[in-house]
Amino acid sequence: MRQAWRVADVRAAEKALMPTLPSGTLMQRAAAGLARRCALLLQESGGVYGATVLLLVGSGDNGGDTLYAGATLAARGAGVRAVLLRPDRVHLAGLAALRRAGGVTVTDLPGQVDLVVDGIVGIGASGGLRPDATALVERLPELRGRDGARPPVVAVDVPSGVAVDTGDVPGEAVRADVTVTFGCLKPAHVVGPAAALAGHVELVDIGLGATLHADPAVRVPDAADIAAWWPGPNPASDKYSRGVVGVATGSATYPGAAVLSVTGALAGPTGMVRYAGSADREVLRRHPSVVAAKRVAEAGRVQAWVCGSGLGTDDAARTELRSVLATSLPVLLDADALTLLVDGKHAADLRRDAPLVLTPHDGEFARLAGERPGADRIAAACRLASWTNAVVLLKGDRTIVATPAGEAWANPTGTSALATAGSGDVLAGLLGSLLAAGLPAERAAIMAAYVHGLAGRRAERDGPVTSEDIAAALRPVLADLL
Repeated sequence: MRQAWRVADVRAAEKALMPTLPSGTLMQRAAAGLARRCALLLQESGGVYGATVLLLVGSGDNGGDTLYAGATLAARGAGVRAVLLRPDRVHLAGLAALRRAGGVTVTDLPGQVDLVVDGIVGIGASGGLRPDATALVERLPELRGRDGARPPVVAVDVPSGVAVDTGDVPGEAVRADVTVTFGCLKPAHVVGPAAALAGHVELVDIGLGATLHADPAVRVPDAADIAAWWPGPNPASDKYSRGVVGVATGSATYPGAAVLSVTGALAGPTGMVRYAGSADREVLRRHPSVVAAKRVAEAGRVQAWVCGSGLGTDDAARTELRSVLATSLPVLLDADALTLLVDGKHAADLRRDAPLVLTPHDGEFARLAGERPGADRIAAACRLASWTNAVVLLKGDRTIVATPAGEAWANPTGTSALATAGSGDVLAGLLGSLLAAGLPAERAAIMAAYVHGLAGRRAERDGPVTSEDIAAALRPVLADLL
């Protein structure tokens, strides 16, 4: 598991740590880690000695980190050129160190560059880049190295131009191949469009662990977490003890939604799937192991319900939703069920004590919350979770899972392959299966999003992806993971 902290919490930790260390220690630690990573990249294209390194240097400590790292590379024989975007506010000690090591300042981009180090702005910046920085960043794709290839770009702490606490990208921003960050991860490394600009993120330990006491802004699961949490049968298990999930999805208009959500549920850990709905014939034709009924009231005993995908929004669908919500069981609501929740005078009542999971995309989120998620998707998901007393799975490239208590997780396995009709139906079924197996709602949502993302990635290896491909990939993905 990885964790990311907001800027204010990082600054507080640094402020508490600095009096315990000799002056400048944190910057030297950061610069040493940055220089090491830059040297490793240069080794891949001919070595440090004789390489041309371009530093894009802004003001403050971020610029200081960049200059000291440049000095280390210059001392190893690299030709280091620094463009100072704010000469009047440059880190003077760092600039002096660079010049002593043989580095020079320039006012334009060199003709050949083997490595670019982005130190324009750090975590203290707000808003977009200044016009001069924007103009410089727009020219970076023109650069070529000694091998004729585009030189790698290393961002210092975060790619310049991103919103650190939200992961938003309000304008032009640096696209990094590697981001070297210090002390801890920040939200921009793991959420929003900024995460895609960070490239490979390498964390340099500068000693913040002892003073970083705040709760993280967001957590990120890894494969080991998912494998450890995934429930499995034991010698005493039977189909009932493994959990029975009820699936109230699909309709005569959208029978495929029923088939896909049931397929997702069957890939999960539960021992039985009960289907309730008018697409029962299509479901049984594809999945004869499913126990089917026409209505929720006739479905029999289950441990959790999935409701909404392709259900429709007519009176019959509203009745099924209310039947599901009237139970004392964990419930997942998706798609049409979310629309019915806010359908004027017919809106469903969410006051219930049992676990509830809502899985909106941005449009459905807007119907529930009254506005789209906006730039800060973590905060938006947490607000909706608190208001509805539900776990909210906000779909997106970096899907967010938020709890009513304000805890947030970002899924790292997302892919554009998941943006296809029916993909969310598969996710809903898988998540419902985990709920029926007894997993807490937030953990079930985190696990389902992670595995669903892996299935999308596996499916896209063979070309254009359909939701059927994603559903078919769930079992091999789980076999590899577990």
